[in-house]
Amino acid sequence: MAFSAVIYDCDGVMFDSIEANFAFYERIMSSMGHTLDRQDEATMRVLHTYANRDVLTFFFPEEPEKSRALALAAAIDYRDLVPLMRLEDGFVETLELLRTRVHLAVCTNRSTSMEAVLHDFDLARFFGCVMTAAQVQHPKPHPDPLYRVLEHYRIPPGEALFVGDSEVDRQAAAAAGVPFVAYKADLPGFARIDHHGDILSLLERY
Repeated sequence: MAFSAVIYDCDGVMFDSIEANFAFYERIMSSMGHTLDRQDEATMRVLHTYANRDVLTFFFPEEPEKSRALALAAAIDYRDLVPLMRLEDGFVETLELLRTRVHLAVCTNRSTSMEAVLHDFDLARFFGCVMTAAQVQHPKPHPDPLYRVLEHYRIPPGEALFVGDSEVDRQAAAAAGVPFVAYKADLPGFARIDHHGDILSLLERY
């Protein structure tokens, strides 16, 4: 079956954004009287892959701390952190080649910051559908965000590829029935790519 859409996760796929994400949550933790341990792999994985509310619930499971942390997060202007983000090599060039061949979409656990990020990097022009955690009741690893993308383009799950880099992405793809392409990650799925341009040869083979 030919693929008619490519769906991208944001953090770790479109961008190297670990420094921006770390700075975001470090501001919140500092205001709450805590510190973030950059060497704690579990902590770094959570803050880099889960939706904002889920991350803060992980750190502050009880009230009133959780509500205070969420309020602090809402007050941060993510545009201040955009300069810490770096586009992955070859991503824009790949989008230029894909835009006339397939539908393009973003499916991310970012919430309110995605629009600003796309605008500042001049990427909004490539994507006909941008699905964030703020637009669904259940963000990834639930399949709901991917279902919404499929509904937008009116295509079955098997006609899309979801490019992600985390177990959260893989679980969402598996639950939605969308073939998963692991980006720079040793995760089971339909395929693995280490460079964005590799998606082009993958599409040519199917």
